[in-house]
Amino acid sequence: MSNITEQIKKLPDAPGVYFFKNARGTILYIGKATSLRDRVRSYFSSDILTARGPLIAQMLELAVRVDHEKTDSVLEALLLEAELIKKNKPKYNTDLKDDKSWNYVVVTKEEFPRVLLVRERVLQPENYADFFGPFPNGGQLKEAMRIARKIFPFRDSCSPNAGKPCFNAQIGLCPGVCSGSVSKKEYARTIRNIVLFFQGKKKSLLLKLEKEMRSFAKKEEFENASTVKKTIFALSHIQDISLLKRSHPLEVQPPDRMRIECYDVAHISGAFTVGVMTVVEDGEVKKGEYRKFKLKMDAGVNDTARLREMLLRRIEHSEWRFPNMVIVDGSVAQKNTADNVLEKYGYRIPVLGVVKDEHHRPRNIIGDQTLARRYEKEILLGNSEAHRFAIAYHKKLRDDISS
Repeated sequence: MSNITEQIKKLPDAPGVYFFKNARGTILYIGKATSLRDRVRSYFSSDILTARGPLIAQMLELAVRVDHEKTDSVLEALLLEAELIKKNKPKYNTDLKDDKSWNYVVVTKEEFPRVLLVRERVLQPENYADFFGPFPNGGQLKEAMRIARKIFPFRDSCSPNAGKPCFNAQIGLCPGVCSGSVSKKEYARTIRNIVLFFQGKKKSLLLKLEKEMRSFAKKEEFENASTVKKTIFALSHIQDISLLKRSHPLEVQPPDRMRIECYDVAHISGAFTVGVMTVVEDGEVKKGEYRKFKLKMDAGVNDTARLREMLLRRIEHSEWRFPNMVIVDGSVAQKNTADNVLEKYGYRIPVLGVVKDEHHRPRNIIGDQTLARRYEKEILLGNSEAHRFAIAYHKKLRDDISS
């Protein structure tokens, strides 16, 4: 332990990937970080069993060394983590999967390949030209794909040579496969760049692009050379603010779309227990995105255990847009529970709690007070909606069983 403590002091305060290794040098676990030093240090807190779970606690007992590979951005750390997990298959990354279906990026075998996100349960590697993953965090992967697509526009659903540009082509996210404005050879070059990018080989990719730029310039194809130059600049200045929102949300400017998810539990002495999630986005309720959870865990009168189960089930739905803020109904216990669940799965989304008085009226908001003041109206609106929605669902469930 003292040896690892000394190693932590030497870790950089920068994005990258870290490796816990045992005495034989076998990689036990691979993770990514916004700050390598802070992330690895967090594994050695006094509440590690509660915060990270028994598997991680067991892994730490075997670990004698922490190595790392620094990256230039959080996005590159995310891609490199997936590539290294795929290559090394560390025991504790695999065990932590808990039978969940992880996410993959695939390149199809077509004349104009598509780049798609698929879940592991439907993954068929033999049917793809290439695939990348696993990515444990679906929400972060979607954010990463948005960033990557701005650098390397690709086809995902449009039909080649359909005669008119698809919507993505009109906004610069498809190179024009649909309108016929990109040749098979040109698009193949883009796909090769995407493959290198998702393999975490940015240095090789930059060298390749610089060579292409010089070649275009030599042939006086200055428009093509300029396009490649812009790609090189984008790669060298990756803006991954959307990923940083997961890691250090209070260090960035407020997002263009503030999504707040609010959670509440309803039951009678532990019976007929239900949970709900409501959504407030940009100050407006999004009733179409409300969700109900019929909770199965036999926890008796234990609201924190119910909240934990609900959040774990919500995290499995990476197809739902992840929030910028989570609101729980309750005090410190509920807030800590939500913090621990989100942290375990790599999310650093701010959690605030609405504390009620004896008449179940909001008394105060705990958590980051800057956010509490800025979004007080939205927080209280979402919390009120969660309470109303939970009571209505609980009553319906009770009535259905009684009838």
